[in-house]
Amino acid sequence: MIDIIHNLVLSVHGAGGGHSGGVAGTVEQLLIFLVSLTEKTPQEVFAVIMPGIAAMENIHPLFVHFPIALLLMFFLIDFAGSVGNKPEWRKVAGWFLYIGVVMAAATVAAGLQAEESVAHGGNVHEIMERHETLGLTVLGLAAVLAVWRLLSRGRITGVANVFYLLTACALNIILVFAADLGGLMVYKYGVSVEASRSVQQQYYQQHSHGSGGHEHGGHQHSH
Repeated sequence: MIDIIHNLVLSVHGAGGGHSGGVAGTVEQLLIFLVSLTEKTPQEVFAVIMPGIAAMENIHPLFVHFPIALLLMFFLIDFAGSVGNKPEWRKVAGWFLYIGVVMAAATVAAGLQAEESVAHGGNVHEIMERHETLGLTVLGLAAVLAVWRLLSRGRITGVANVFYLLTACALNIILVFAADLGGLMVYKYGVSVEASRSVQQQYYQQHSHGSGGHEHGGHQHSH
């Protein structure tokens, strides 16, 4: 394989004398990079191609932005379609809602797994619990709205529609607070951030999840 790459590089340069820039240099770098991947394990290859994901302790951060964007767009389009009497807009809003529910479920599932796997202490435990509660509330409300929409075949009018839109608005307000708490844990306390992991580990030694509650500084506190 090394002979192949060497010959290809010589062909790109036209002779083999020195290195060149431009297209030839780019091709050479690409070929060398591809060959280097053949010498690595699948895990090492993934870490090279996707270093950010490979550095994550859990996949929760990969999902969080999707329900935020999808459910917000659902509400805005549904509200505009309702006010402007545009049924086709409301159909589009419905698809944003359905996909948003799926992504919210994936986000919550990943978040519950992350809660049990990342080191955290009592300094962020209550924040994490509130974040979890708000996330479950968002998922529940979104699921209710989606089922309501499916059962009514998208025909929601009158007082029922006012209540539907108010619920969708409340859902997004709760979603904003949930996202804010998630940001607080990461950007202030460095939860699941490698650079601050040693600090969190010190708190974690005094705080552990147990079957009957959580221990912190020798005291029990329940969920």
